[in-house]
Amino acid sequence: MIIVMKPNVSTQAIDNVVSIVEEYGLDTHLSRGKQVTIIGIVGDKSLLHDSNIQLLDGVDKIVQVTESYKLANKQFHVSPSIIPVGNTFIGGDQITIMAGPCAIESAEQVMETAIKIKAAGATILRGGAYKPRTSPYSFQGLEEEGLKYMAAAREATGLAIVCEVISKESIEIASKYVDMFQIGARNMQNFYLLKEVGKTQIPVLLKRGLASTIDEWLNAAEYIMSEGNPNVVLCERGIRTYETATRNTLDISAVPVLKSKTHLPVIIDPSHATGVRDYILPLSKAALAVGADGLMIEVHPNPAAAMSDGPQSLTPEDFHSLCDELRPYAKLSGRYL
Repeated sequence: MIIVMKPNVSTQAIDNVVSIVEEYGLDTHLSRGKQVTIIGIVGDKSLLHDSNIQLLDGVDKIVQVTESYKLANKQFHVSPSIIPVGNTFIGGDQITIMAGPCAIESAEQVMETAIKIKAAGATILRGGAYKPRTSPYSFQGLEEEGLKYMAAAREATGLAIVCEVISKESIEIASKYVDMFQIGARNMQNFYLLKEVGKTQIPVLLKRGLASTIDEWLNAAEYIMSEGNPNVVLCERGIRTYETATRNTLDISAVPVLKSKTHLPVIIDPSHATGVRDYILPLSKAALAVGADGLMIEVHPNPAAAMSDGPQSLTPEDFHSLCDELRPYAKLSGRYL
């Protein structure tokens, strides 16, 4: 449930409501707007049955929240969240571009990519040090050595870095290097893993599961946030359908649906969604048109020789052209890249 306070209510009245609710053993989360403050209540609301909260000074109304996710719910946090990541952020007026190789292969590969994507307009370097693959015989990643390469690239370029984590051990190691954790599609409902990243304050990029509904996805975000980490960004990367023309089916409608349900930023990953580099630019334009807060693009200095996902990777030159083409689209939507 949420408690909606009257416009321009005093701080004392807000504090009084919060104090009384917490005396009943429930948690509160404040969302302060320019005029209206909302107090979100998390816990067994039946404990408040005799509290007469609605009669307290400054209370306008009480609204029941029917969805199982609370902290991620837009009703709890009316203003869109802006998530800090290293020296940049995701959300607000900026269109964030994350780019880099699917798999970290060498220090030279990462450094070359980082320098070129920074010049094109990216603000976050993505790269896979831990690679959960469908086949056990595929390249599994360089692990901590790869993270060191990414950290060196950050030092040289100022880019923030994001990398997927797959276990408690990888979280502990990656936390020494990265600015943002990524939870991959296969682990979206690995609730133990979600709780572990939730215990940190490091921002989390949460990818949608292969066949997950939007409500399941938001409940996965709730697992992270309920452990105390509010810094979650959602990533639509395509879902599994009967269609075989693309690797997955990009659910472009997920962006406006999410914008109606949650305050969390949403980005699109057209590379994994399609598996075909020729489709990345048109889907990136579509992503900006429907209100996405950013993009994740796979970029490799030599896609033909990539150890993972070469067919969906852009060259640095193609990535530069993509960013140039996207800037007018960002401007049309009142944002910048």
